[in-house]
Amino acid sequence: MNFTLLDGGMGQELMARSKVKPTGLWATKTLMDMPELIEAVHADYFTAGADVATTNSYAIHRDRLIPFDIEDQFVDLHVQACEIASRARDKHGSGLIAGSAGPTGASYRPELSLEVEQGAEVYAEVARIQEPFVDVILLETLASVKQAAGAVMGASSVGKPVWLSVSVDDDDGSKLRSGENLTDVLPLLDQGADALLINCSIPEAVNTAMAIVSQPLAAQSIPFGAYANGFTKISDAFKQDGSTVDSLESRKDLDPAAYQGFAETWHGHGARIIGGCCEVGPAHISALAQRFK
Repeated sequence: MNFTLLDGGMGQELMARSKVKPTGLWATKTLMDMPELIEAVHADYFTAGADVATTNSYAIHRDRLIPFDIEDQFVDLHVQACEIASRARDKHGSGLIAGSAGPTGASYRPELSLEVEQGAEVYAEVARIQEPFVDVILLETLASVKQAAGAVMGASSVGKPVWLSVSVDDDDGSKLRSGENLTDVLPLLDQGADALLINCSIPEAVNTAMAIVSQPLAAQSIPFGAYANGFTKISDAFKQDGSTVDSLESRKDLDPAAYQGFAETWHGHGARIIGGCCEVGPAHISALAQRFK
């Protein structure tokens, strides 16, 4: 396939620009309070060379809104996130919209995974709302086979391509964060997923993951790629109820040139969908655009 340059992280970029203390609502809070900031981030990624605007809807799940008594805004928040991304794309004049759907419960917490059928209902609802606006449904940071299976089943119920993105263990990129083998998700590419991505893990772990999936996916001409984060690792403190991103530490050695070096490795394995996740911003995407486009 042709090379597709994803955008970079949204939540951390919004936090850096807004200088607002993070809450359990994550970037959904910015969507409610400062939607213009989200459009500015989308615009900056397009200017940097990104082909894709990923909607700021990662954490818009009913179970994440209920504790804040705003579940009634579920549909409106998804629509707003999609409209903002679409507006930025239209102003830029080109590009794709990826409808983001992150994990229910919490990120990096595979023990909170819903049963497959329950998960399918959740992601089918999200996909139905996003379908009129997006070019692809992007299932992000899924941490177990069960979590991924439910998400793929639900998202593939609408007529848009589904990109499955899983998160691998920072210490062993051959494993999902659940401890299951990364290769255990490959059958989902015959069950509704159209591409496989690795995201929100450290770049070194992504290197391992790319080496593992490249051969079987290339043999089937299935698109694959990666977008790593810029954290030192996902700490145990972060995987506790009520935690916020304050409990994670950003790397100091992942400037645009360094990140580009990792992306070169992924590209060498055959990855053709590459971008950035948390702590990877417009400058990093600009470096990737200069190299790969």
